[in-house]
Amino acid sequence: MDNQKWQQVELLMQPALIRLIDNIRKQLERSDWSGTYRTIEHWPEGTTPEVQAKVLQLQQQLEAATPEQSAELSYALADLPQPELIYQLCLQKQEQRFEVSLWDLCYEICLCRYSPAAEQLLEKAEVDSTLIDQTGEIDWHRLDSKARQTVEKLFKQLATAQA
Repeated sequence: MDNQKWQQVELLMQPALIRLIDNIRKQLERSDWSGTYRTIEHWPEGTTPEVQAKVLQLQQQLEAATPEQSAELSYALADLPQPELIYQLCLQKQEQRFEVSLWDLCYEICLCRYSPAAEQLLEKAEVDSTLIDQTGEIDWHRLDSKARQTVEKLFKQLATAQA
């Protein structure tokens, strides 16, 4: 995927995540499923527990740092491995439990014909250009509509999985 396409994906991802979470909330309100969110830190292979602890310590210090300390802490963090944050939606209904990656759902919204099951490479994915208007701004109506459709599709899949 070229630089311009990545910029379009970056433009869309945060608004897609916000619309996605809002539509999940609405769907959960009218369903018999309950949902919670969790964040998983996936560290690069070979990252020792000591390095992980050091990164977490520096990140905590950064939150309360002065501007001078902040620059120094950011510099120290730049030399250390960082975890990839994975956001998951955990859905439960009685004994049934499903976990879904929020990033996969966002990619499904932002890209054409994206399927995590097909292990599609993002580099070859195509941005859904209908979500961006002629001026390069987000088409909020289309984005919300596609997020709603994605959530409805997810809950329909849950219904067929339990049948």
